[in-house]
Amino acid sequence: MKILLTNDDGIRAPGIIALHKALKGLGELVVFAPETVQSATSHGITYTTPLMTQTIDVTENMSGVAIDGRPADCVKLALRALWEEQFGEGDKPDLTISGMNSGSNVGINIIYSGTVAAAIESAFLGVPSIAVSLHLKNRALTRYNRAAEIARKVIDRVLENALEPHEVININIPACESEDRAMPEIKVVDMNAAGDLGYYDKRLAPDGRTYYWAAGDGMAFEHTAKGSDVEALKQGYATVTPLNYVLTHRDRMDMWRKRICT
Repeated sequence: MKILLTNDDGIRAPGIIALHKALKGLGELVVFAPETVQSATSHGITYTTPLMTQTIDVTENMSGVAIDGRPADCVKLALRALWEEQFGEGDKPDLTISGMNSGSNVGINIIYSGTVAAAIESAFLGVPSIAVSLHLKNRALTRYNRAAEIARKVIDRVLENALEPHEVININIPACESEDRAMPEIKVVDMNAAGDLGYYDKRLAPDGRTYYWAAGDGMAFEHTAKGSDVEALKQGYATVTPLNYVLTHRDRMDMWRKRICT
């Protein structure tokens, strides 16, 4: 199995390095990831400037192509050009894995997430995908290697059955702050659909202008639905949520047909 590995924290981020290590033996890992941090860039892609690329050695055991673009750019460019340049015409990965992100991607944050956007771009282009994110409580105490080992076990469970070409699976790993952190129970849950309670700090620049800095921990929401990804992650479960990139509100179609077409 050939696996495209990407992320949104940048090719040198601890999450992708740890996940690359944990995925050893699952298949041939090929890294196409952003050159710089692209967190919360959602599904933006680049049209008006070139996408610069370079092959780099990240660690002794991990090398890859760094792309000066967004996560969706990385996957789109890889699947439309770079993959065939490396493996030959007609070849494509069997699976894309995006992550491991430093920070959870549950609830409405799924919409903002570059990690999830990379996975969705892959599925949209016909390669099934898995997004992996890690809930952070104390960044200094976070044990990425153990979290990646847990992520690998969840990924293995997901892959016990074949994924459909356009399928997207969103995985979130609970906070991991010890090397012997026990394997959490896995729950398949809905996306929590409520606005976040993020806020902005108002500050004054040295030149007298006012500026605002986004604040909040990303896990505070107007409402946490029972059985949702937010609730389960806060309770310490590893969460699995199947996603769909089709945005049509099908329940409203008949109503709008009556309004517009009659």
